[in-house]
Amino acid sequence: MRIITPKRLTVGSRIRVIAPSRSMSILSKDVVDGALKALNDAGFSISFSDHASDCNDQSSSSVDSRLYDLHEAFSDDSVDAIMTAIGGYNSNQLLHKIDYELIRTNPKILCGFSDITVLSNAILAKTGLMTYSGPHFSSWAMSRGREYMDKAFMDCLTSSEPYSLEPSHTWSDDAWFINQNERKFVLNKDGFVTVNPGHCSGRIIGGHIRCLSALQGTAYWPGLKDAILFIEEDEETDINLFDRLLQSLIHQNDFGGVRGIVIGRFQRKSKVPIEQLVRIIKDKHELDQIPVIINANFGHTTPITTFPVGGQARISAMSVGAKADIFVLKH
Repeated sequence: MRIITPKRLTVGSRIRVIAPSRSMSILSKDVVDGALKALNDAGFSISFSDHASDCNDQSSSSVDSRLYDLHEAFSDDSVDAIMTAIGGYNSNQLLHKIDYELIRTNPKILCGFSDITVLSNAILAKTGLMTYSGPHFSSWAMSRGREYMDKAFMDCLTSSEPYSLEPSHTWSDDAWFINQNERKFVLNKDGFVTVNPGHCSGRIIGGHIRCLSALQGTAYWPGLKDAILFIEEDEETDINLFDRLLQSLIHQNDFGGVRGIVIGRFQRKSKVPIEQLVRIIKDKHELDQIPVIINANFGHTTPITTFPVGGQARISAMSVGAKADIFVLKH
């Protein structure tokens, strides 16, 4: 498949905010105003899709409304990039009705995470367009802990130069949108943790593992040939469910194409200690020859990085316990 790389962001780029999962109306005025100010300060012009704030009893909107906004954002020549308002549960409702040819012939940055994993990987599979796992519009409303996120976003989306993913010095998974002044950040003393050492390069596939797994056996599966899996989960998933989801990926017919695995940091409510995660990975002998790095900065904790779904990366993990390196090469 030929990978299509969308145009980079520059100062003055026009970003359209859409809500293909939950409605933007669930965001408080403070969050919307804060995110808008932060993106404007970064040099971007923001507009909102017609139905971004439509809301039904599932805190979402109709399939037709969400499809209209997605298609309109890709077809509108005044829009340079697309950012999702927030995640949720139901963006997979859109997949069989998306006009993929429209997207393929109007390539643009699409950035979001969590439930947006479904859209990112499906669009890659159907069109070859590189998409991006990174902050939602709402993420920009954080007043603390955003420096790492901002730099990673700019490294990935404003430049074509390779960049390194580095462990953050601190992290948090507070409900920041409730009280930003009382957030508690803890020292990231473990950094990236090497479980299985090794070196590899390949194309990045993944995001939220439950959403990626929802594509298994469908026409929207991105494939695992020469893949480096970036996978993460949120507080709704404990170690047993994560174990099941990881094993399900291993059972895919094309899992033999996986070159390496990078796992994002778990939220505290998941109660997944690093030692237990290491044991589960070590018990899966299908992974013995695959470099595996855990505790990376993407997913549902602060801060998060931005990475290209369909882009090229290289990982290097010299030995268990040694420093691991993650480089994004083509994005």
